[in-house]
Amino acid sequence: MPTPHTGSWTPALILSLVAAGTILSLSMGLRQSLGLFMEPMVRGTGITVATFGFAMAIQNLAWGIGQPFMGALCDRFGGRIVVVIASALYCVGLYLTATGSHIGLYLGGGLLIGLAVAGTSHGVLVGIVSRLATPAVRATAISILAAVGSLGTFVIAPVAQATIDGWSWQVSLGGLALLAASMAAVTLLFRRGKAEPPATAPSQQVDARRAIAEGLANRTFVITTVAFFACGFQLIFIATHLPNFVGICGLPPSVGAQAIALIGICNAVGTLVAGYLCQRWGNRNVLALIYLLRTASIAVFFALPVSIETTLLFAAAMGFLWLSVVPPVSGLINGLFGPANFGTLFGVMFLSHQVGAFLGAWLGGLSYQWSGSYSIGWISLVIVGTLAALLQLTADGDREPRLQTQ
Repeated sequence: MPTPHTGSWTPALILSLVAAGTILSLSMGLRQSLGLFMEPMVRGTGITVATFGFAMAIQNLAWGIGQPFMGALCDRFGGRIVVVIASALYCVGLYLTATGSHIGLYLGGGLLIGLAVAGTSHGVLVGIVSRLATPAVRATAISILAAVGSLGTFVIAPVAQATIDGWSWQVSLGGLALLAASMAAVTLLFRRGKAEPPATAPSQQVDARRAIAEGLANRTFVITTVAFFACGFQLIFIATHLPNFVGICGLPPSVGAQAIALIGICNAVGTLVAGYLCQRWGNRNVLALIYLLRTASIAVFFALPVSIETTLLFAAAMGFLWLSVVPPVSGLINGLFGPANFGTLFGVMFLSHQVGAFLGAWLGGLSYQWSGSYSIGWISLVIVGTLAALLQLTADGDREPRLQTQ
């Protein structure tokens, strides 16, 4: 039974959760709105769909490679300095993207924004919250953070599209840069503190090398890491290419923006539900179910005629399952190793996710350029997702306690 101390929500936890949720919401909203700029950039510059897709692929690979390092810096020095640096990188990256050149897109929209997201996303922010939250409230706190982190997309995507339509895509990117700069100010809300370590954690020392060695020697960690490839492959293909896909199917650009926004708002609900189910069914089972349901949604959308209704229904389904992987993945890491090296271990696992994201963004653009359609890409999403669901089911059970059913 948790004691009043272990079940408490401390002021440090609450303030840091507000800050982390705001930063995550802004960061994810900015990144997931970048697909809206493909069509106007292709129309107004010499950039092609494949070029834009490759830049987003670079971004996701830079995010993945940078995540273990950003996580390790956060574990050792705290999250404030990491977020401030990342905020500056975000601003410069958006500015270079607005130049409309190939170099600006690759360096700014690709490399710099990828590193910026690594410092303002789950690997850093969930680690901050995990270290402040006691075991009794940790899963709930992480679910709230992941849910709130999706709300920015609901607001930023339609506003960015309206700015593109009303002014220009360059002005819209400038506005996004101002939002990126505001993340640095939000770090003033971060507070220091330390929660009780779980009794089953094998080590609570901040030691990145030892943590990585323990992770790679753990069968469940390795299986989850490999399966996480599918998550990145599916989601970044959709985030990058869905607006262009619905456009070539004859729907107006506003539908793409509405779909991205709907993903954001539905994700808030789906993430909270996933956090609750993890405590009843176990992290492994919930993660496998998410992969399976995502893949089924993609297959149905691909099989049906594309319309406004089917697009928005697909966006709602995907939104419900979008960041719902965060509670089970975080729960597996915290349950197996404790929160001390969470940033490092999540970063290692997330690198697999971002290799998948690199291929999803890049191959999506190539398949369209070579064949004139996205059919190869959609079929690939179904195959990879099915394999991930089956693989995740072979992982060992969880160490974290579950809620007792009545």
